[in-house]
Amino acid sequence: MRIYTRTGDAGETGLIGGERVRKDAHVIHVVGELDELNACLGVALAHGVPSAIAQVLGEVQSRLFDIGAEIAAPIGHRFHQEADLSGAVEHFEAQIDALEANLEPLRNFILPGGSVGSAHLHHARTVARRAERAMVSLSQDQEVRGIIIRYLNRLSDYLFVATRSTNHDHGIDDVPWTRAQSSTSEDASETS
Repeated sequence: MRIYTRTGDAGETGLIGGERVRKDAHVIHVVGELDELNACLGVALAHGVPSAIAQVLGEVQSRLFDIGAEIAAPIGHRFHQEADLSGAVEHFEAQIDALEANLEPLRNFILPGGSVGSAHLHHARTVARRAERAMVSLSQDQEVRGIIIRYLNRLSDYLFVATRSTNHDHGIDDVPWTRAQSSTSEDASETS
């Protein structure tokens, strides 16, 4: 099978079942968000995350493919097949609780960073949020099962806690957000 087909050279791509749509179609945009999220997870895994997190993320990568296939052949389409997300939201919640049990309570906002794996998980978290927003927007054009939106929402929550757990596992503190010190007019006059 050749990688290049030349069928997309005119700005169209194929959906499941052969239907052609513009590459800027809403559904293609959402599939692209899911693909980018999957790539971000792959990078995070390549840079080292705790094995329990790696196991969850490996499963997530496959489910993201399933979700992409589901929305590319929406409800009512002859090739429609629902992603099996049964129990997935509850599983994320249980994993979040288990990871948080080993972490200090969060007392302030944190910045992306710390270990390389954690920084990549932060990136994946932001892409998960963007994918969720794109999916909500797509739901105005075609029917999207609510479980898909809940899955992406809880995935981003899980990724946030996974960033902290990854830093903890590497013996690295979270990077705290610090408020900028406002300068007073007195401070400004001293520097003039």
